[in-house]
Amino acid sequence: MSLAKILALDKVSNFFNIIRQNGGIRGSLYKLFRQDELKDGVLVGEDKYGNKYYENPRFFYGRNRWVEYSDKYFLNYDGSQIPAEWYGWMHYKTDLPPHQDPSRPKYKWMSDFTENLSGTTGQYTPYSTTRPKVEPWVPQQKSSV
Repeated sequence: MSLAKILALDKVSNFFNIIRQNGGIRGSLYKLFRQDELKDGVLVGEDKYGNKYYENPRFFYGRNRWVEYSDKYFLNYDGSQIPAEWYGWMHYKTDLPPHQDPSRPKYKWMSDFTENLSGTTGQYTPYSTTRPKVEPWVPQQKSSV
């Protein structure tokens, strides 16, 4: 065993490498604030919405691919903001990222990606022209004498 491993200097150098990869102390604190963890990995690609996709094979299978959402989402990000082609790569349906897969189909009739807006102000709300079957109870106003 080497002296560096005994003194845990490899862990210290790994820590400084993670800080450097995440943009220094300020960038690391910002990333820690947004995502609750700091990771080091190889940038695999970026989608047209600004999300960045990373991979590190040293992590456990199933935890070695992750996404860093675009800054425009700030803290309002969720899994529905990952386009379908990157979703397949994130969930190990394919080992090739979308920009390296020549067999990935793209037809004119395929619609562009839209995120799920449920639970937001942009959600779909149906409009009904029929009267409601149940009327809400409105209490009578107390008359002052």
